[in-house]
Formats: sequence, C-alpha cells, structure tokens
Amino acid sequence: MAKATSFLDKLKAKWDEKKFVCIGLDQGNFEFDKKIIDQTYDLVCSYKPNAAFYKEAELQKTVSYIKGAHPDIPIILDAKRGDVENTNKAYAKAIFDDLGVDAVTVNPYLGGEALQPFFERKGRGIFVLVKTSNPGAGEFQDQIYKVIAEHVVIWNTNGNIGVVVGATYPKELAEIRKVVGDMPILIPGIGAQGGDLESVLKNGLNSNKQGLIISSSRGIIFAPNPREATLSLDHKIKAALK
Repeated sequence: MAKATSFLDKLKAKWDEKKFVCIGLDQGNFEFDKKIIDQTYDLVCSYKPNAAFYKEAELQKTVSYIKGAHPDIPIILDAKRGDVENTNKAYAKAIFDDLGVDAVTVNPYLGGEALQPFFERKGRGIFVLVKTSNPGAGEFQDQIYKVIAEHVVIWNTNGNIGVVVGATYPKELAEIRKVVGDMPILIPGIGAQGGDLESVLKNGLNSNKQGLIISSSRGIIFAPNPREATLSLDHKIKAALK
C-alpha cells in the first residue's frame, strides 16, 4: 500500500505551483460547496470548511467530494477545537479518522499537554490560533500572542504545526513570522474583513517566499462569479510576489 501523502507535502506542492489561495466554505451546504469547488479547484492551495455551519452529513459529503475529485488539495477543518486531553483524543479521532480531513485549527488555551492528541498525528496539519482576525482579538491575545508563538515552536517536535494569524494585524504577523520561522501560517481576514494583501505578503512570507495560506470566505463564495473572485485574488498575489 502506498504511503499516504502528508498534509505538508500536499501544501508544499501547491506552493510550488504558486498557489496560495484558500477558500473558506462557510455555507454548510454540499450542493453549494460543490459548485464553488468545481469552479475553483485549479486555483487553490486548500479548502477550509467551517465546522460551525455544517450538519455532519453535509460536511462529510463536502469532504468526501474534495477527496474523491481532487485528492491533491488539502482540506483544513476550521473547528477551533481545544479541551482537556481525553476530550481532544475524541476530537482528533472524529476529525482525522472519521471525517478524514488533512488539518484542523485548534485553541491553545488549555496548553500543549492537552493538545498532544492532535500534535501526535504526524501526517496531519495542526493550526494553533495565535492572533485571530476579529476586531476584539486584542482583548486577551495582545498579552499572550508572542508567548503562544514561542510555545508553538517548542511543541512542533513532529514538524506538523502551523499558526493562525489574521490579515487584519500585519505588525503582529511580522513579529510572529520571526518567532515561528518557516512554519505555515493560515491567514484569515482577507476580503470581507478588510485585511490588506500586500501587507500580508510583506510581513508573512517565509524564507522560501512561501509559507502562507491566504483564506477568503465570503469574498469568494458569495461573489457573483466565485471563479473570477478567486482568479482576482490569485492574480493579486502573483503580481505582488514578482
């Protein structure tokens, strides 16, 4: 049996193709998702369904469709899971074994020991929330985002961890990139939330001029023409990279 391709291998292959756009699937309906996927699969580095919007059956249909039609495209489940270790074991099983996605977002509030059931999944991607894109993120995160980034580096013994940093905080993004080195950074907040793309690229690219997963949800999935919206973002990224 051939060895399964790891999340990071899939992601790096997309980066090598100069693909950095991640589409956030926030509608919670498989037929809606299928139309988006069919229009954009050749332009993206990943898809990111948000677990909060889905009934289980619809989420499974969407994940199964991507895996069947486009197995080279990694799937990141935006779940923001984070509980005590025993509960996280159940979450990890449900997310990776039952649903079968490639990566997940997690909350670091309970500490690294509690997150071990995720971190030990060597072929999967684990994205730790460090500085989120919402306007009120600074209420607590401004006190601890650097500390979290430093701990993520310590936790990353299997080389499968990334971080989540909002496009709406470019200064903090630059600081976090310095701390985490070439680690993947998932960037929400482009599009409807108003994050500036050029600032993201200036402050977030790693030493290989890669390392970013630039996520847009509403700005693409609710656009009159989702493919054109994706192409526009893709072209802007490529133009800024030159």
